Amino acid sequence: MLKNLPNVITFIRIVLAPVIAFILWQPQSAYLGALGLALFCFAGFSDWLDGWLARRLNTVSSVGRMLDPIADKLLIAACLLAFAAQRGADLLFLAPALVIIFREFLVSGLREYLAGTKVSVPVSLAAKWKTAIQMTAIGCLIAIPAFPEFSWLNNVGLILLWISAALTVQTGLAYFQASASHFKS
Repeated sequence: MLKNLPNVITFIRIVLAPVIAFILWQPQSAYLGALGLALFCFAGFSDWLDGWLARRLNTVSSVGRMLDPIADKLLIAACLLAFAAQRGADLLFLAPALVIIFREFLVSGLREYLAGTKVSVPVSLAAKWKTAIQMTAIGCLIAIPAFPEFSWLNNVGLILLWISAALTVQTGLAYFQASASHFKS
């Protein structure tokens, strides 16, 4: 059972992504904001926990290496799409959100292509920071209805979203540059 625990935790994060998005899509109240924030924080913590357990229990698996980034991308994309529905044509939000989602599709496609050529693309430290900043930005934005007295959360969330979008571009370009020699015409 312990051998599969990291993958089970990752799978829970995958299942939570649409649940959290559904909560964010609803007309917001303090209760829904708190519930969304609690579930998102649990999902974010599970991102760290599944990797730590896999290394600690020496159960790192190819399934886990595949599912973990998918779970992260699903969680982030689902939240960004739900916010886009709530925020409408807010370009201060939509511009970095679209950059983030666009990059995730491109890098996922790159990883799939390289997997077909038996080349592995390890996650860089900058990409880990990018994910942490994205999660923090989204957490700030989710917290707004739960903590309306902290109006600054919107600005902090948007600033962090822009920082993560910049890191998203930088890490995406780094992945493509590092793998350019593996492209076949």
